Amino acid sequence: MTSALHAAFGKAKSENRAALIAYIPAGFPTVGKGIEIIEAIIAGGADIVEVGWPYSDPLMDGPTIQKAAEMALENGASAKDVIATVGKVKAAGAVPLVMSYWNPIERYGVERFSQELAAAGGVGVITPDLTPEEGVDWIAATDKFDVQRIFLVAPSSKDVRLEVVANASTGFIYAASLMGVTGTRESVSSHAETLVARTRKVSKLPIAVGLGVSTPMQANDIAQYADGVIVGSAFVKAVLEAVDHAAALAAVKKLAQELKQGCVK
Repeated sequence: MTSALHAAFGKAKSENRAALIAYIPAGFPTVGKGIEIIEAIIAGGADIVEVGWPYSDPLMDGPTIQKAAEMALENGASAKDVIATVGKVKAAGAVPLVMSYWNPIERYGVERFSQELAAAGGVGVITPDLTPEEGVDWIAATDKFDVQRIFLVAPSSKDVRLEVVANASTGFIYAASLMGVTGTRESVSSHAETLVARTRKVSKLPIAVGLGVSTPMQANDIAQYADGVIVGSAFVKAVLEAVDHAAALAAVKKLAQELKQGCVK
């Protein structure tokens, strides 16, 4: 059975573009406003939305997303809020994913989280700090509840590692464009295209590129060789810099529209 996630990539491909994947932490800037931010991003054209599970020790995240996660945690954002936000993403017409470090999932209960996520309409989960070798319980739970797994590869990944990740992933493969943390950058690493080409040799799954993507031009560069373009910090930055909530809604919708236009092949 084709999942909603694979269908979204297929639809984008049929329109001769890469899928636009947006990231926003649940509870940022508040739970309610965060849902409205996500709805505006979807209205602007995002195909897939990663709902971030705010965590106190986000090793992969740069200062912009760290700030958003801190605000969400100060607001008391919880697992319940993450799952509720997932439901709102689905209702707004995009494919909902969760992006989470392993510790919150493990604490909450691997099977419990998988079951509740699926019940809310969540399609998959990106686990940036979990390796397939350490994911035995995760693989079992996600198989049981039909939740798509998304693991990461990086420019430093050896060919053997790419194969391991490809075999453990079921949704898509997240290709980190560089070794480092999230954040907007002037250019996306040239290593990304090589990494995608190497990964395609071992997997038929869609491959999406993230880390450092913030402009339509960068999105267009990536769309020439990848199936999806992942943007997080640029959306968070637009919210942080907005003078008020109305301005934030307008800013993220406009950014999503511009990025979507950039995703053409």
